Amino acid sequence: MHEMAFLEETSKTYRDSLQSDTIRRLAIQTFLPYLNGGVALELGCSDGLATNMIASKVDQLDVIDGSKYFIEKAKNNLEQDNVYFYYSLFEEFQQKNKQKYDYIFASYVLEHVMNVEEIFHMMRSNLKDDGLLFITVPNSRALSRQLALHMGLLDDLKILTANDTLHGHRRVYDRVTLNKEIEKFGFISISQGGIMLKILADFQMDELMGKGILLEEHIQGLYKLGLEYPDLCGSLFSVCKKARDCNHSSI
Repeated sequence: MHEMAFLEETSKTYRDSLQSDTIRRLAIQTFLPYLNGGVALELGCSDGLATNMIASKVDQLDVIDGSKYFIEKAKNNLEQDNVYFYYSLFEEFQQKNKQKYDYIFASYVLEHVMNVEEIFHMMRSNLKDDGLLFITVPNSRALSRQLALHMGLLDDLKILTANDTLHGHRRVYDRVTLNKEIEKFGFISISQGGIMLKILADFQMDELMGKGILLEEHIQGLYKLGLEYPDLCGSLFSVCKKARDCNHSSI
């Protein structure tokens, strides 16, 4: 139960953030065109922002979270009646009726988990053969981080910042490391890119949004620029399918 306690503690370090809400909304916005009814599984619910967006496009959404704090917060913000919550570690999740899912969402979870291999194994086991896996992770090569490196605020793009550690991050990703994990653990990426060109640190983006300097048209412009320059985005996304010709006995 040590991991559950860790998740409960770190879940309470998150505060309302216009930047965080915006990039999470854009991440799900990127995946919505792939959804057409069916049954979905979401790994981690946070405050329920993404949960509501996904639930509006599927017939049923199951949600796993190892934090009671996040589950209660998501339930309080719930706008749909087709959502079912499970309090569990991702790797220990067991669906009672053993049904498999049309879609699995792993948005901003891989950087948190202890064992990435176990999570990919769980997702592969629970995804239908023709199902889709949606992954989003923070990008260690975001323009804001590269700027911090040149300002001397970071020593290396691949290190965890104090803010990363506070929020329970255990690793950082760039496109190469994410693609390697996707391939290693039995998936292929059928679409990939970046989500929102991130020009400044989170607190600075919050300030600009809060003061009305960065407007929605700016956000959409940064989103479109991010599709052109994914390496400079705040987050990376991948849409994945199961690899048919891989030997997964090791996972």
